[in-house]
Amino acid sequence: MKKVSDRLIQRRILLLLLIMLVGSGFLAVRLAYLQLWQNEFFQTKALEQRMQRIPIEGLRGTIYDRNGVPLAMSVSAHTVYAIPAEVEDIEGTARILAGILGLEEDFILQRISKRSATEWLKKKVGEEEARQIIALGLPGIGVVPTSTRIYPYGSVAPQVLGFVGIDNQGLEGLELYYDDLLRGTPGQTVFERDAHGRALEDGVRGYLPGEKGGDLVLTLDIFLQRMAEEEVRRATLETGSRLGIILITDPKNGEILANAIYPTYDIEEFDKYPVANRRNIAVTDTYEPGSTFKGVTAAIAVNEGVASLSSGFFDPGYIRVSGWNVRCWNRGGHGSQTFAQTMQNSCNPYYAKLALDLGPERFYAGLLDFNLGHKTGIDFPGEMGGTLRAPSPSVPLVTWANIGFGQGLTLTPIQLLAGFGAIANDGIYSVLHYVKEMVTPEGTFPADIPEQRQIVGTEAADITAYVLRSAVEVGSGKRAEVPGYDVAGKTGTAQLVENGRYSHSKMVTSFAGFAPEDDPQMAALLVLWEPQGAFYGGIIASPVFARLAQKVLPYLGVEPKATVSSGNRQASVPDVGNLGVEQGTQVLQRAGFRVEVVGPGTRIIGQVPAPEARVDEGSLVYIYTEIDYSEVSTEQPSPYGA
Repeated sequence: MKKVSDRLIQRRILLLLLIMLVGSGFLAVRLAYLQLWQNEFFQTKALEQRMQRIPIEGLRGTIYDRNGVPLAMSVSAHTVYAIPAEVEDIEGTARILAGILGLEEDFILQRISKRSATEWLKKKVGEEEARQIIALGLPGIGVVPTSTRIYPYGSVAPQVLGFVGIDNQGLEGLELYYDDLLRGTPGQTVFERDAHGRALEDGVRGYLPGEKGGDLVLTLDIFLQRMAEEEVRRATLETGSRLGIILITDPKNGEILANAIYPTYDIEEFDKYPVANRRNIAVTDTYEPGSTFKGVTAAIAVNEGVASLSSGFFDPGYIRVSGWNVRCWNRGGHGSQTFAQTMQNSCNPYYAKLALDLGPERFYAGLLDFNLGHKTGIDFPGEMGGTLRAPSPSVPLVTWANIGFGQGLTLTPIQLLAGFGAIANDGIYSVLHYVKEMVTPEGTFPADIPEQRQIVGTEAADITAYVLRSAVEVGSGKRAEVPGYDVAGKTGTAQLVENGRYSHSKMVTSFAGFAPEDDPQMAALLVLWEPQGAFYGGIIASPVFARLAQKVLPYLGVEPKATVSSGNRQASVPDVGNLGVEQGTQVLQRAGFRVEVVGPGTRIIGQVPAPEARVDEGSLVYIYTEIDYSEVSTEQPSPYGA
């Protein structure tokens, strides 16, 4: 028994030795693996644990108008931070910083008392405050470069530009839509710390500056934008309207030259205004267009061969559709009319008839060609596509009849104006857009916009333009006429829908048009929501378009046609280019002219009418100014250490 017991013990000892040998071998292999093959990985990880990284914003790109005028740009600012482990006198530091930064002492005390690596105390700090903090040399307190957004021309097209947040991110508008391009690449400042989070004096330190973001060149023209902003403000206030918008485009390429909304807001104090004031209703809101839509119906009908200049219609004051009477605004009717006269008289029954003659399928297909019922692809966030019901047995014929004259569907202002732009441009549709080009270190690139396409034939577009011209020349839009320029367009007055029914007191009034009719250089849309008193588009909207076109067309270099002399004494307009605003104004006033200044600058860079032009004495002369932004610094500063 003793021999058996010794052998068993020996076996157990051998097994234990074998296990220890295998274990030691495994540990040796593992140690070699960690020390040799994984050496660089763990050294890097150990270094990372000791490194403190503080991010530095890349300078945000600039947004320019089409003339190269900066509308939004970033300039140097500073961010104050704390490393709580290094703060020696917590209460004293909080008291000093509160006085410099304008913050509550308790807020700073709470931040610098935390058990964290880094705490932001205040962003967007000015140069003077940053220098004071650096000069004090407070332990644990540092300043790093950042940037802040400024607007050299003030709040221009704020609903379009949008704004940025405290962390340099786009929050609304083009700032949001093109945020990836504009934001740039963040940098960082780095220092080595001990186990308590304190910076090592002889440790690693480094600085990687942020890279500037790309720039945007918009299609907007600051001078046209200012004109539109003034006109929409005036129109909205004079008519007691709740809301107003003016859009101006180049119909040949879809570039948006102006996008003005009233009431508006100050982009530099956006948080003090209602959210509704910040909406770009040109893109995000829909409405029933009313009679302005007859231009679209006419174009589709002519293109499909169900209407022509030789078409006629007798209007008794209504048309019977599926047991419903679709009435004309003129209760007695207009009697016998030509195609052009139906547009001049804004005859609802005739455009209801055109919709029925087209039939739901053909009419619907034509409306889809005009990008109705779905998004257009405009370069702006939050676009709405409007509502357009597809043909089906559940959609009665009377709905299609109503759509013929602009009720029963909804669309955005940009959808309607794009449609008028296609009529003006020989039937070629352009998606409206805000950005002309994007500028990056790699080069300049055009905006990513859908290609132009032919949606109606050239002849159909020309005929529609002709009848729209007649609507201004002798029809309901005659108050939009501008001496020397052939304006084509259509007025509109539509009832707002309340609780599922059309209101008899709340209206939307509008005018859509383009000029000159034979070679359009501008297309524009004015919409006023809930005007008080006289609300018909021919009365309150048409004159606004006329005032606008009278300013815009000369600015665009469109020469007026010779007109019959007014009989007034003529005078030659003095040349005030490159003069100071005050001096130029005096020169013009001494010559007997009225003056309106466009832009906040001090030097005149343009005028309308042009120098030496012969016009009536006492005429209004617009002078355009520039801004001097050459002294504005856009360079990223050197970092300030803790």
